[in-house]
Amino acid sequence: MLQGKKIILGVCGSIAAYKAALLIRLLTKQGAEVKVIMTTSALDFITPLTLATLSKNPVLTSFQHNESGEWNNHVALGLWADVMLVAPATANTIAKMANGLCDSLLLATYLSARCPVFVSPAMDLDMYVHPSTIQNIKKLESFGNRVIDAEHGELASGLVGTGRMAEPEHIVDKLIGFFKETEDFKGKKVLITAGPTHEAIDPVRFIGNNSSGKMGFALAEEIANRGGEVCLVSGPTAEQSSNEITLIKVKSAEEMRNVCVEKFHTTDVAILSAAVADYKPKVQFDQKVKKKTDSLTIELVKTHDIAAELGGLKKENQFIVGFALETENESNHAQEKLKKKNFDFIVLNSLNDKGAGFGHDTNKITIIRNNNSKEFELKSKVDVAKDIANEILNDIQS
Repeated sequence: MLQGKKIILGVCGSIAAYKAALLIRLLTKQGAEVKVIMTTSALDFITPLTLATLSKNPVLTSFQHNESGEWNNHVALGLWADVMLVAPATANTIAKMANGLCDSLLLATYLSARCPVFVSPAMDLDMYVHPSTIQNIKKLESFGNRVIDAEHGELASGLVGTGRMAEPEHIVDKLIGFFKETEDFKGKKVLITAGPTHEAIDPVRFIGNNSSGKMGFALAEEIANRGGEVCLVSGPTAEQSSNEITLIKVKSAEEMRNVCVEKFHTTDVAILSAAVADYKPKVQFDQKVKKKTDSLTIELVKTHDIAAELGGLKKENQFIVGFALETENESNHAQEKLKKKNFDFIVLNSLNDKGAGFGHDTNKITIIRNNNSKEFELKSKVDVAKDIANEILNDIQS
């Protein structure tokens, strides 16, 4: 699984830096190409010559490449890699990564990297469980970085506890598992809707909702990272997508419906996470409505029920996931929507759950099928996207 993979290995100033030699050896034996970036403090623990010999690439330690004025391009490095691995990652480097500090080639490359990033902490046990370290690690995970937990054992201090960098064999297994995962949706065409719709009252005003689109965009990134061919149809939102995703921007429910119906016949999986407005003005004013009277009555009519229409068009080999955001009788309403709209399963989230719903970086969901439901704890929307993608795979592969 690592044959031909391009891996940046960041080595920080920890006694565990000696493990980088074995890690490089294992990665190159798997067929990976490894480029090493060391922090200046890492030079006190292992020599660049050792790592350069094993990786068969020059080890980089600073922006200055040589006296002729050439420099090591952190942007090019970030674009080159299929994955970036920081191992060992010290408390100092983790704190800088979590807070956007950029005082070394390693950190500049991290901030420039478009690839997945793995972090393997190494420190003494009290440092590892310190609230600031725990918070920084959680922050890194909220950015979508993957943390390879430290392991239990004897530490350099002589104490015994959790803080050892994961063994190189275990790290390689994690990378192999990741690259296997990236093939999960290979060959699948996935249609995802995201964000709100804006139903125009006049050229200035509209009816809409507070959806940020974060959940839909997280789903699109997760499935694209796992090999899926993703078409993301998004209402107005500030979210950005990667180049691997086909992004189609729309405003109204009608525009979203037209795109979805057109794309659906070639779709394997549809994930309908958009918060489509239920009603729109019957008449749209050509000019801005002036405040001339004490009241204004606007007649509303139903918008297209995109989910129900696609559910009616669904063929046996197609899979549809719906979403339900509820404020009362949550489970009953979700069950009704599941059956009425011919979903394979529905993702329920409630505005009554703290940290769930519109605008948050977190979500708390329950996945409901015809015969069962499965609750998940509050997580980042990035992690929720992983859970939903895994549930889809479990169903379509069973």
